[in-house]
Amino acid sequence: MNAERQTVYRWSLIWSGVLVALVGVVLLGVAIGRVDAWARVASVLGLSALGWGGLVQTINAVGLVAVQSAVPSSVGLVGTEYLVIGSAAWIVGWVLIASGIRRAPESTEGPSPAAGAVLYPRLAQYRDFYWSTLGAYGGGMLLAELVLILLQTFLSSGGGASGGGQGGLAPPIAFAVSLIVASLVAFACGFVGAARARRLAMPEATIGVIYLGLPVPIGLTLMEQLPDLQVTLGYRLREVTYVADMLGRPVVGYWLVFSLLVLMLVLGINTGFIAAGSGRMDLRLGFELFVARRHVGVFRPTLVFGTLAVLLFGIVPPLIIYGIIRAVEAAVERTRIRELGLKDPLAAASALNRLKLREQSPTMMMTALSVGGVGVGVMALIIVLSVMSGFEEDLQNKILGAHSHVVVSKYAGHLSEYKRLMEQIAKVPGVAGQTPSIDNPVMVLAEDEVQGIVLKGIDPETVGSVLDLRRNMLPGGELDNLETPEKIVPRRSLGLGSKPSAQDEEDEEIDPIIGKTTRSSEQKVLPGIILGRELATILRVVVGDRVNVISPQGAELGPAGLIPKSRAFRVAGIFYSGMYEYDAKFAYILLAEAQKLFNTTGPTGIELKVMDVDDARRIATQVSRELGGYPYRARDWGEIHRNIFSALRLEKLVMGIILSIIIIVAAGLIVATVIMLVLEKRKEISVLKALGVSDGGIVKIFLAEGLQIGVAGGLLGLFSGLAWCYFILKVGIKLDPSVYYIPNLPVKIEPVQTALAVVIAVLVTYLASIYPALKASSVEPVEGLKAE
Repeated sequence: MNAERQTVYRWSLIWSGVLVALVGVVLLGVAIGRVDAWARVASVLGLSALGWGGLVQTINAVGLVAVQSAVPSSVGLVGTEYLVIGSAAWIVGWVLIASGIRRAPESTEGPSPAAGAVLYPRLAQYRDFYWSTLGAYGGGMLLAELVLILLQTFLSSGGGASGGGQGGLAPPIAFAVSLIVASLVAFACGFVGAARARRLAMPEATIGVIYLGLPVPIGLTLMEQLPDLQVTLGYRLREVTYVADMLGRPVVGYWLVFSLLVLMLVLGINTGFIAAGSGRMDLRLGFELFVARRHVGVFRPTLVFGTLAVLLFGIVPPLIIYGIIRAVEAAVERTRIRELGLKDPLAAASALNRLKLREQSPTMMMTALSVGGVGVGVMALIIVLSVMSGFEEDLQNKILGAHSHVVVSKYAGHLSEYKRLMEQIAKVPGVAGQTPSIDNPVMVLAEDEVQGIVLKGIDPETVGSVLDLRRNMLPGGELDNLETPEKIVPRRSLGLGSKPSAQDEEDEEIDPIIGKTTRSSEQKVLPGIILGRELATILRVVVGDRVNVISPQGAELGPAGLIPKSRAFRVAGIFYSGMYEYDAKFAYILLAEAQKLFNTTGPTGIELKVMDVDDARRIATQVSRELGGYPYRARDWGEIHRNIFSALRLEKLVMGIILSIIIIVAAGLIVATVIMLVLEKRKEISVLKALGVSDGGIVKIFLAEGLQIGVAGGLLGLFSGLAWCYFILKVGIKLDPSVYYIPNLPVKIEPVQTALAVVIAVLVTYLASIYPALKASSVEPVEGLKAE
């Protein structure tokens, strides 16, 4: 059979088949809509899109044979005619499409002169599909996902030790270790598969990822939607779902991790192909790096320092200085060439030609733009993520200063036995402090102002070991005045001229003999209350003023029925935490007074402070286990304030992805630069291949050139980004404290995310260099040298 037979397309039949099949699709859609079955059909269509639909439907059809035989024949289905006609039209349409695709008839000419000749062994044994490669790629993805899940669970639970998980790592640290190991597994499997096949084998990679890689993230995604699956797998995968839930949207976390593992698999495939694509394993890079360094010249001092100056000082000033320097150099060089021409015209012509080549090299300009683009992307990523980390740290410090790290409570009821529980909690390693508390929503009134707040009953002796309340007190008030309310001096006693309120006048005692007041309400000893600065501003009160608290808890029986309980307090102090929500919504009273006001037998919770805030979840689990579990529970700060911190992490993630587009744009410049290098160096490529350099060696050379651009841009972006962060940190960018509650723009440089920005830049440039490198390896020596 002639190997050069071609396919003939009858477009009239093909387009007719497409129209008939489209009509069939519309009729099937009408039939499905009339029986309102889109909810069930959607899942089948989704499986069919991935290639699973036929197998699943065959299994379902086999299972429905017995059921269908039991259905009475008189049962009719609505829209059956549309279903039959639509199915028939769909089948006829595809028959017409298939009829329009035919192989061309064999040529009447005789066989080729090369017929029967011995072919090169590699070409003769070439196959389009390797089952072993499919197993390596697909099995690698599945193995990497299982390693991530199992190792995360193992490390977070302390390896299943009898100590109850006391040796377990914090969930973020355990996830980082597991992700690194899983990424290495995916990379290794991709490397082995490509090295065995000696080609990229993208069909095997696609099939392996779809059929063996997708089920795990799809199952985790469905677990959030299907209650039965949640009950079956939820408790087994609680450590995995907890880490994913830190973003607020677990589904986003699942698919991000899956994308990272696919990326590592692709990197492994490319690396394996480059190492073994020439027919033997070759990991040496000395010669290729030498050639790449001479070709592209990324680390030239003028390019490095010029790009760094642009990143640090902007585009306009360095370009003006660079233009002036280049103009002076050109003028001096041309003057030297003129003087040389008077003595040696040939040497002058050669010098002038070198000057023109150096000034007019488009590749050098593209290289500089590529390095600058990568550097700008890395610098922007580092600066923005560092500023967002600074805001997150400042917010976390303020939240954890006003709230505890762990709260122990009952599922229902109060902790009347809290003293015994505190003795048990003190035995748990990692607990730095604890204090009982009661908190309930109330209304607070002062003069004509009213505000809804959260009133907390605290123990002044132990609250300082957990909260920063004592440190946040403003001058003029004392936290200890809650225990000694007689030391609170009323404002009128200080001579501030405050007008007595109507409630004060009602509380004044009148002597029946002399007919005058003998003791005003300001002289009464009222229990103290600590207010936030914003709350005091809203109520227009200061230390010593009287406020009334109305609580629906513990309502009293009055003539008209139940009425809310009201109690008078005197402002003992004002605190300022820096968080508007806390300064405007929180107030503190003595624990005993809160029990009287809310009519409770004990505190509602015990607040704890731990030595390591990142390990609070594990310590909370140990505290719950120490107390015997139900009816007690312990919640860490990550669970209590999950919404706000999840929003911050998700915002940082989205911002990082958006800023990474700058690096992707720079990757497009890298593709153009390397392609221009290939076109410019066709003669050199042909010479190298004629001297025996393999295709894999050519690929290594141009990959090394792209990687040099990425490494240079990443390092310059790292240096300039850290320099700008240090400038913001030391010099400061002023903010309005009344709006942002911080005087300067906060900056926190996190080593992991800073290094990750550089790694992303290098990976993107590596991926961007693959296509031009493969095109360079396809240059034939004869084609490159025939014009020379």
